[in-house]
Amino acid sequence: MARGLLSGKVAVVTGAAAGIGAAVVERFLAEDARVIAVDVAGQVPDRAGVRTITGDVADPATWRRVADTAHAEFGRLDVLHSNASVVVRAPAHALSEDDWDRQLAVNLKATYLAVHDCVGLLREARGAIVLSSSVHALAGLPGHPAYAAAKGGLVALGRQLAVEYGPQVRVNTVLPGPILTSVWDGISEADRRRSAAATAAGRLGRPEEVAAAVTFLASDESSFITGACLVVDGGWTAMKDSA
Repeated sequence: MARGLLSGKVAVVTGAAAGIGAAVVERFLAEDARVIAVDVAGQVPDRAGVRTITGDVADPATWRRVADTAHAEFGRLDVLHSNASVVVRAPAHALSEDDWDRQLAVNLKATYLAVHDCVGLLREARGAIVLSSSVHALAGLPGHPAYAAAKGGLVALGRQLAVEYGPQVRVNTVLPGPILTSVWDGISEADRRRSAAATAAGRLGRPEEVAAAVTFLASDESSFITGACLVVDGGWTAMKDSA
């Protein structure tokens, strides 16, 4: 339930066109934030409270535009939610070098680029960074070598950034599990049921539930939390069905 947790704050959200990113944009707006929504797809329309930037988060030029926009149009930046993601499913021996590099660039390097250009504004605002990692950082699933490497790297990078930029900037990481977004579109109903049954909650998660966790970590409600990881997976990583 919206309570104005981000009233007066300016936030950047990447991967904002769909899934978790779109849910975070909606929740941030509901909490009275103004949002700079970044996505390579160009499917986030400008509307009240939203300034859209179309660009590739793996391109340094995108982050220069983001920082310049935050400074010129809002005069501040309070929250950075680094969420954009890409996955190419293949075992390491079958994964091309280009696909490896692209996943590391979007899923991991983009956060470095974001911090490189935006941390000055975040320090001035005594702001917060929330990174989107994944349960792939904690458990191996076949066919995800680059994705898992990048998401594991984000967990370590989040801790490092918290130490590097505290106390001015808090940095935390969310690790979503099986969340029902468009990546599930090609997955059969039977496989969805199996994935749901592998959680303690007995169901797949919703993007809005991850957005609630991101909002908590972005807000002053979590003012003494930094360098932490919050797993949002319905107990998926807690479950096993063998002795």
